[in-house]
Amino acid sequence: MPEQNPLPFPDPPPGQKPAPGASAPASATASNPENTASGDAPALSAEAIVPVAAATRTAGSAPRRPLWARFLGWLADPWLDLKLEPADLDIGADPRPVCYVLEDYGLSNALILDKACRQAGLPSPLMPLPRDPTGRKRAYVALSRRNASPLIPDQRPAKRTHSDSLAKLLQAHRADPALDVRLVPVSIFVGRAPDRQSGWFSVLFSENWALVGRFRRLLAILLNGRDTLVRFAEPVSLRETIEEGLPPERTVRKLQRVLRAHFRRIRAAVIGPDLSTRRLLADKVLAADTVREAIADQARRDNSKPVDAWKKAHAYAWEIAADYSHPVVRSASFILTPVWNKIYRGVLVHHLDRLKEVAPGHEVVYVPCHRSHMDYLLLSYLLYERGIVPPHIAAGINLNLPVVGTILRKGGAFFMRRSFRGNPLYSAVFTEYVAQLVSGGYSLEYFIEGGRSRTGRLLQPKGGMVAMTVRAYLRQPTRPVLFQPIYIGYEKLMEGNSYLDELSGKPKEKESIWSLLWGIPKVLRSNYGQVVVNFGEPIELRQVLAEHAPDWDGRPLGEDEKPAWLADTVETLAQRIQVNVNGAADVNPINLLALAILSTPKHAMGEADLLAQIALSKTLLAELPYSDRYTVTPHTPAEIVAHGEEIGVLERVPHPLGDVLTVDDDNAVLLSYFRNNVVHLFTASSWIACCFQHNRRMSRRTLVRLGRTVYPFLQAELFLPWSEDEFAARVDRIVDVFVREGLLHLVNDDEGGILQRNQGQSDEVFRLRAIGHTLQQAFERYYIAISVLVKNGPGTLGAAELESLCQLAAQRLSLLYAPAAPEFFDKSLFRSFIQKLRELKLVWPDQNSKLLFDERLAAWAKDAKLILGRELRHTIERVSPEAARPDAAEAATSD
Repeated sequence: MPEQNPLPFPDPPPGQKPAPGASAPASATASNPENTASGDAPALSAEAIVPVAAATRTAGSAPRRPLWARFLGWLADPWLDLKLEPADLDIGADPRPVCYVLEDYGLSNALILDKACRQAGLPSPLMPLPRDPTGRKRAYVALSRRNASPLIPDQRPAKRTHSDSLAKLLQAHRADPALDVRLVPVSIFVGRAPDRQSGWFSVLFSENWALVGRFRRLLAILLNGRDTLVRFAEPVSLRETIEEGLPPERTVRKLQRVLRAHFRRIRAAVIGPDLSTRRLLADKVLAADTVREAIADQARRDNSKPVDAWKKAHAYAWEIAADYSHPVVRSASFILTPVWNKIYRGVLVHHLDRLKEVAPGHEVVYVPCHRSHMDYLLLSYLLYERGIVPPHIAAGINLNLPVVGTILRKGGAFFMRRSFRGNPLYSAVFTEYVAQLVSGGYSLEYFIEGGRSRTGRLLQPKGGMVAMTVRAYLRQPTRPVLFQPIYIGYEKLMEGNSYLDELSGKPKEKESIWSLLWGIPKVLRSNYGQVVVNFGEPIELRQVLAEHAPDWDGRPLGEDEKPAWLADTVETLAQRIQVNVNGAADVNPINLLALAILSTPKHAMGEADLLAQIALSKTLLAELPYSDRYTVTPHTPAEIVAHGEEIGVLERVPHPLGDVLTVDDDNAVLLSYFRNNVVHLFTASSWIACCFQHNRRMSRRTLVRLGRTVYPFLQAELFLPWSEDEFAARVDRIVDVFVREGLLHLVNDDEGGILQRNQGQSDEVFRLRAIGHTLQQAFERYYIAISVLVKNGPGTLGAAELESLCQLAAQRLSLLYAPAAPEFFDKSLFRSFIQKLRELKLVWPDQNSKLLFDERLAAWAKDAKLILGRELRHTIERVSPEAARPDAAEAATSD
């Protein structure tokens, strides 16, 4: 990732080819930039950043610099503090003369370069080269002028297309075979990295992609000159360049092209990609062939003028496009810092260093889970504070509120409508905008769940944005794409009350500026605990394509090309993202409290029992790590309970026989959210415990066999990373832990061993039941679906009908008997289960799209009887509804 953050992007400077976002890698580090030049040009490299000693080395016999240079250098010296790269410059060890190359002319650049050379003990750039081949009495050249008049964007200069001094230098080498000057590119950045202590005014004059005027440059030096980076690249021999034998005009053009590419690459690595303005990027989108075709089609459909369709497309692009502003981002960081300190007890970040190791040279796409509106602000803020360019974020159009939408847009948000259906022009504009961001090297962020999870579980991914990203890469497969899954864990949600209302059946309230403003004072008075942001295992798109598209030869694909492997690749990629998000889960104190206390009917536990249950959960997590990316709170069970009381999650009820800790009904529903954040981490242990809820004995072999049967459904619902064999092995290892902890006993070793739990209501039985509670309702949901199918018979229900009837049965079961967690009657979970039944060929559609099944489904239901109790099974079968049959409806009408 770039080490620093980008600044606002003005129009391209005069005499310099505009630097579109496509040439600005968003993922290179300042300490290790990518150094591969395009085409047939040689690469220019740079070393790692290492500070140089302040002591200067000067050549005693060297000629004196011009008087004006010494005087101006004396004036500027107190305002400049240079950091040179690399530290071990060996340029002066070679006797051949040196000519420095700057990106642009300017007196300040010349003085900074001169000071840097004196500091490093290198020849002065203000002294002429031997025989002065450039005729300027200077040992440096520049590619463009800082003070020329502005040009129209994307328009090349009409006359001067290369550096005259560079051309003269090359010509001198042709005229004098003995001449061999080494060309040393030097990049200068004044105030490239506004840090956490930088003032907002300093940010305005920090380094960016603009070539500014003299006055602005003076202010930049006065404000930020003590944070100046001077980067020397490896010398390039002009003699070797001449010996390539190209014509003079082509030689100078090629050399200048390589130098420009080098300077753009270094600038992108140091200050981030060139973030074009909203207007320029919108113009690029409207100029794309796909959008032009969509505009023409729109005009034909509307029977209107092409200019009217173009105006509609322009309005769409303007509605969508971000308008990134570094001063706004910096100002927001000033505001958010005290806010985070006020409402959170800390924000922890794990594994970001691993991303920095693999990100250079990649287009990074951040794909976090979506739990809260705070996700947008929190992730961008953390990246910015750690010197990484904030990504462009795909945000719902519902957030494009007055004032708020403008701020979000200037923070990198681009807005998308909830649905593109029925609007091909909008779809074409949005798709092209995403393609421009991907090809331009901008880092992206979007939430593949489509919306915030109301239950705490990861939602089934929606592949729209993933598909756009993949197609954008396939259209221009030059810069590799890296998907970075991110887990964001909260201890308390700002939207908790609204989630509670929605889960209770109330409609979702529409966002408004007034509700936001009225909610700010309450937020600032609240304590939301700690937040943890974990960076999961990155996913390289090239690797996924190699696995699922082995026939793709790496050539660009046109917009109209839709290879057969594309849909499968997108689906696999989306599922793998969710798996890796879950693999980076953080287990915080509230997660552990929720796992324990929600396992009891009245949501209350004695303090000793609660402490023991939390300790058992931590033991399971430590004995069998889920992945190398997940994290667990280091707090002891007693500290976890105290923390729950502090933030108002637990209520202590004193009692002579021992205090009882409890939660009320509303808090219990909210706690189910935090339990669901981490339920996947306990899948194997919960499965074993479920098997002993209604069975005192079971063979180890049967336990593993049943685990293999049910695992595909659990894997689809919880995004688990293991194969069936790996899950079976994990079950086997957890059995050993349960035996060691006294929760199970190994009766004998016949047929792999007979396992047995204790009798009665012992502490071990209580703890085993608490562990199994997290998955018990999942198996109840599965049995509801099977029961409804069997009750209605094959060929009666379609998939959508089955979903609706299952949801109704689950709701009725929750109303009549013990209250269930909100996800118990979530239609999407029933949909996922039915889809997995179809994938396993346990059910299949007939010619009328009605579901058929055979005796294998009955065998699956028989296995379920080993997990669910007889009374519960009969209850589910009794509440399972039958679909209204057409013949019955007709008979009722005739009567």
